[in-house]
Formats: sequence, C-alpha cells, structure tokens
Amino acid sequence: MTYIFDTLDNLIHQTAFLSLTWGNYLMILVAFVFLYLAIAKDFEPLLLVPIAFGMLLVNIYPDIMARPANGSPGGLLYYFFTLDEWAILPSLIFMGVGAMTDFGPLIANPMSFLLGAAAQFGIFSAYFGAIALGFNGKAAAAISIIGGADGPTSIFLCSKLGQTELLGPIAVAAYSYMSLVPIIQPPIMKALTTDKERKIKMEQLRPVSKLERILFPIVVTVVVCMILPTTAPLVGMLMLGNLFRECGVTRQLTETASNAMMYIVVIFLGTSVGATTSAEAFLNVTTLKIVALGLIAFSFGTAAGCLFGKLMCIVTGGKVNPLIGSAGVSAVPMAARVSQKVGSEYDPTNFLLMHAMGPNVAGVIGTAVVAGVFMAVFGIV
Repeated sequence: MTYIFDTLDNLIHQTAFLSLTWGNYLMILVAFVFLYLAIAKDFEPLLLVPIAFGMLLVNIYPDIMARPANGSPGGLLYYFFTLDEWAILPSLIFMGVGAMTDFGPLIANPMSFLLGAAAQFGIFSAYFGAIALGFNGKAAAAISIIGGADGPTSIFLCSKLGQTELLGPIAVAAYSYMSLVPIIQPPIMKALTTDKERKIKMEQLRPVSKLERILFPIVVTVVVCMILPTTAPLVGMLMLGNLFRECGVTRQLTETASNAMMYIVVIFLGTSVGATTSAEAFLNVTTLKIVALGLIAFSFGTAAGCLFGKLMCIVTGGKVNPLIGSAGVSAVPMAARVSQKVGSEYDPTNFLLMHAMGPNVAGVIGTAVVAGVFMAVFGIV
C-alpha cells in the first residue's frame, strides 16, 4: 500500500496544477483569448494560433523554453527561439512576403513611397515616448518598431540591439496590433477624413512592364543596402523573394518561398514568440509600458499616413483618396484591405485596394530602413 500511495503522491506532484501561479493561469486565459480571436474572428490566424499555443505551452510547462545547462539539452522551443535571436526567421519571413507580394502598385505610383515614409512617424513618436518613460536608447528603438506593425522587423531589431529580454512583449505586441488592424485603424481613418474625401475615386494605375518588375527589386537592393548595409538581411531577402516572383524563371523557388518555407517559418517563429510570454517574464510594469507605447505608435503611424494622404489630396487637386495613407504601416496586406473596406462603406463602387498596396509595400521597406537607421546610430553591424 505504501508503494501505491507514494506512486500516487509522486504523480500528483508531477502535474502542473500544484506548480502553476496565478500569473500562469492569467497568461493561459490570455492564450485562450488569442485563440478565440484567431479562430472565431479570423484575426491573422496564421500568426495568432501558433503564438497563442506557444503562450499556452510555456505557462503549463516552463521547461519547454529552458536553456541548455549542466548537460541538459534544453527545451524544444528554446531552439526555435534561438533562430529568432539570430535573426534567421525574420529574414526568411521577409523572403516569403516578397515572393507573395505584387510590387506593381508601388512601381506604378512612386509617390506611394511618401505615404509609406509618413507612416513611420509612429515609430519615432514611440522612440521618444520610450525614452521619456525611462528606457535606454537601444530598448526604446526596439520598442518603437512596433509602430510599423511589423512583427519580423520588431524581432530582428530587438535581437540585433541585444534586447532579447524584451523580445517577448515586443513581438507579441507587434503581432497583436497587426491582427487588430481592422479594429484599430478605421476609427482613426474616419476621424481624420471627410465624407467627401472618403468617396474620392482614384485613376486606374498604369500597366507596369515586366522589365520594370525585374529591375525594381535589384535597384532597391543596391540603393538601400549601399546606404544602409545593415538592412541587407531584411530588404535583401524581401527583394530576393520578389525577384523570384517576377523574373519568370524560378517558379519552383517562388512556390517554395511563398508556401512551404513561409508556413514552416511562421510555425517556428509564432510558437517561439508565444513561448517567451511566461508569467514571470510577461506580467510586469515594463510589459504594460511596451504594450501602451506600441498602441500609441501604431495609432500615430496610421494618423500620420492619413494626414499626409490629405496633403497629397490637396496638392493633386483631389486625385488622392487620403484613406490609402493609413496603409503606410507595413501590415501587408491587411492594412490595404482596411483602406478598401472603409472606402467601400461610403461608395461600394470605389476600388482602393491596389492603390493602397503601394503605400503598404512602401511601409514594409520603410520600416526595414528605419530599423537600419537605428542599427547605424547604435553602431550595430
């Protein structure tokens, strides 16, 4: 009988119920909320499902993120996270995005670069806000990239600046706001534009030749990477993926980069990011500051894009619908779809999607450039 009782006692003490804290239970509840948003509301499910599940796993079994020590091999998701720290997964994500994305609208309307640049205002507002809240320069820079609504770039810069202790809150905030674009952006867009502006119909974009499509990623890589070499892992991979798509002779590479490889990387990146959100690491004042700064940055970026869109509307004599300015944040293609959705609410015949894709792609490039600027400022090579 003693053996039986000892065995049952050991079994009970091996369960998670006795070792979990209230914080763990709270984070498990947050994971459930994320799963609900992803599955029931279809908010970026390809990202939120693995993030939420990683969050769930680490708060039930913290050793899944354990570092190797004293001969122990370490936890499964620790090795996924190492690929984040080495900036490998964010760069591969950019290659997949490039292979999936049509850069034609940006090539057809180069003025879109200005809208993408304007939306980066949110990043700099968050940077100075983080400094004011007591973060050091590198931490403030890592946090501020959340304003670009670009998860891979947030992870990339955070790792490059050596702020891995903040990577979990920063990545979760960035991906959360990417997922909530359809909720956060429309009220700001409507508040800053008039009914007349929202109904503006833009002229059809000119056709873009195959030669232009092939030259664009090559030229952008040379120009941007010559000025800011540290952007090569992001901008270079983004443009390489797009070159696969446009050159017409690498169909197999395009399909692999935009499908199998992309989804494998998303699984690794999502689960490892979610697994950084243990209760001990996530439930603190610093995390609350990061989440708040991220929301402010994203809102300011959306507002700046809309306001610059209004300026372009005035300069062009009413030919630019300011709604496309909100797509200057780099949540591709969600932000462009939101511009289309809001515009169609006021005129169902208005088709803004392709016009909004220009600023949207410009925002991806712009956020990567800003990350490169921060690395140059802090002497990171």
